Amino acid sequence: MGSGGFTIPGESGHEAYTLAMAEKWGADVVRDSDGTKLSPEILDAGLGVYSTVCLIREDNAWARAHQDTLQQNFLMSEPVTAAGAEVVIDPLATYSLDQFRLNTSDGVEFWQVFDRTTGEEISRDAWKLDGDRVVITGTLPGHRYTVNFLATRLWEEISMYNHVTNDWGDKERLMSVDPRHPAAAEHLVEWLEAWCVANPATTVVRFTSLFYNFAWFWGSEADRPHHYADWGSYDFTVSPLALRQFTEATGETITSEDFVNAGRYTSTHNPPSAIYERWMAFVGEFVRELGARLVDVVHRHGKAAYVFYDDSWVGIEPYSGSFEEFGFDGIIKSVFSAYEARLCAGVPTQTHELRLHPYLFPVDLEGKPTFAPGCRPEDDLQFYWTRVRRGMLRARIDRIGLGGYLSLTEPFPAFQDAVADMADQHRAIRDLHLAGEPAVEPVTVGVITSWGALRTWTASGHLHENPDLVFNHALESLAGQPYRVEFLRLDDVAANGVPARVDVLLNAGPAGTAWSGGDAWLDPALQVAVRTFVAAGGGFIGIQDPTAVHHGLGVFQLSDVLGVDRDPGDLARVMKRSFALSDSALLADGAEAPAPRGTGLFLTRAGVEVAAAHGDAPTVTVAGFGDGTAVYLANLDSNSAGQRRLLANAVQVAAGRAVTLPRADDPRVDVTVFPASSTIAVANASGDAVMASLPGLGELSLEPGELRLLPQA
Repeated sequence: MGSGGFTIPGESGHEAYTLAMAEKWGADVVRDSDGTKLSPEILDAGLGVYSTVCLIREDNAWARAHQDTLQQNFLMSEPVTAAGAEVVIDPLATYSLDQFRLNTSDGVEFWQVFDRTTGEEISRDAWKLDGDRVVITGTLPGHRYTVNFLATRLWEEISMYNHVTNDWGDKERLMSVDPRHPAAAEHLVEWLEAWCVANPATTVVRFTSLFYNFAWFWGSEADRPHHYADWGSYDFTVSPLALRQFTEATGETITSEDFVNAGRYTSTHNPPSAIYERWMAFVGEFVRELGARLVDVVHRHGKAAYVFYDDSWVGIEPYSGSFEEFGFDGIIKSVFSAYEARLCAGVPTQTHELRLHPYLFPVDLEGKPTFAPGCRPEDDLQFYWTRVRRGMLRARIDRIGLGGYLSLTEPFPAFQDAVADMADQHRAIRDLHLAGEPAVEPVTVGVITSWGALRTWTASGHLHENPDLVFNHALESLAGQPYRVEFLRLDDVAANGVPARVDVLLNAGPAGTAWSGGDAWLDPALQVAVRTFVAAGGGFIGIQDPTAVHHGLGVFQLSDVLGVDRDPGDLARVMKRSFALSDSALLADGAEAPAPRGTGLFLTRAGVEVAAAHGDAPTVTVAGFGDGTAVYLANLDSNSAGQRRLLANAVQVAAGRAVTLPRADDPRVDVTVFPASSTIAVANASGDAVMASLPGLGELSLEPGELRLLPQA
């Protein structure tokens, strides 16, 4: 048993249990959560105190009295097909009227109406607002029409989620104000000043987060309760005031369609437009300026300021290069996976803390019971912990903790014991990092996307929310591997070439997305830069639809490098190049070929090594190109330890280098070498007992989820 580095949620009315668990788990900090309070007995227990503050929804009385300052966003109506020369559209049909209200006062000038069949905007004199309906005249039968409109949000989204999840009934519904309005901004500063004075026991103010939530549109239909959600979207930063200020600052006009994007909105999965990126920079500048003022308030009152990197984090952008301007002392990240731990660990701030799952709510994120009779929440804890731990072994995390209602855990002693073990594991891993960084293979992987470093170790949201996104699985597989990883923008590579420090480029994801790159691959400069890099001895790994744009000679624009392309269907290719499966190093050491994904894969040239195939479609290949090597994987699933090992093998093969660090023969076992401590951390990342062989250490029998620290041979 150790102590420190652990944050426990406290709860008035459960003081004895709170303090007993604080001792059992070695907690040095206690925190409140949405819906809980800390009593004097807890506050005076000698623990540090985190207080959760979400400024935009803290003063609901002020928000109700100043509804002209409530946050807004653009929405697109449901498409309506014209039967005649007139169409009437209810803009809010199918949206939640608890969440949204039409802005028909100062917002209509920004509305747009579209004929979605032709893609053309309807002129302003051909439509009018009649009450809360839009009437369009001169419509063409058989054409579909939509309205882009501004809506005011009446219920802050996380308050909605907590209300629904915890069945809060008549508890007050919280609103969110937009500090873009000067009166709202000054009120936030004044409120925080008064709050700091009234809460002397607080040692850390935990901002949840700052001003603008990730986009989450709730619906009114039972079979579609949500329309859209995206953790990286700036859709909720819009207001008439902000739109006008953007034009004043830049001389440009950004329209509703730049946000609505024909109903795709500004999803992080879409390659961003140039004007949208300028909007992001415009929002970021405002958030940093006001955020720094608020952090200064906290510091003047002798408290530390941490930010929670979830919920209303938009505009914070910890990898923007400007994050340090806020002056935050720490960052807290809610995590389910290894790559989220890596995201948190790399942020330029003093303290990095993870908020673990299961969250202490009655149900989980899918609505299934968690802390209910007959449940085993310790299994959920172990499931997420073994994944998150893989990232923690590669990069230092200073603190971990839980959130929610601690009292829910009282009937579950096995869960209590599991948390105690997890807390001790974390302290041991943290201390290894403090003594010295873990060893890495002499290989740097450059992940190339439309976003580059801005989206370091993230693909918009949690892995379980995007389970089919292969790019997510590539990140998760890399997050626990012993490589240096950095994130590059496609247009930077086009302009400047591949940085000399990079050994292997990785491009992954569905065609047309920001992750694969979409139309960026039509730039000859980008194609030439990557071809030149590989031909000179570099490595390239493509997963799913790398460099994919249906144009010119094929779909994969670097099919000559990969030796593989995808037939989109218009080639009707019946005479595919034949091949025989090879005994490839890609599938060594327990690596597993992925299940097939998509159709129409074929070899573009001779001399390509095929390690796995599905029928006559090559799914795992190695191809030489000049002095370099390209690897293609048709799919990847990070839930498979064998496929995580496959990607590690792909990195080594593409780099043209042999493995130098010890690794277990069973890929379910993660091995991390800490040279400064002369220690090898061996972690069973599975829920099964494992017998694994490790060079220099022989056979090891590991219990499910076990972490063992061994002296380096």
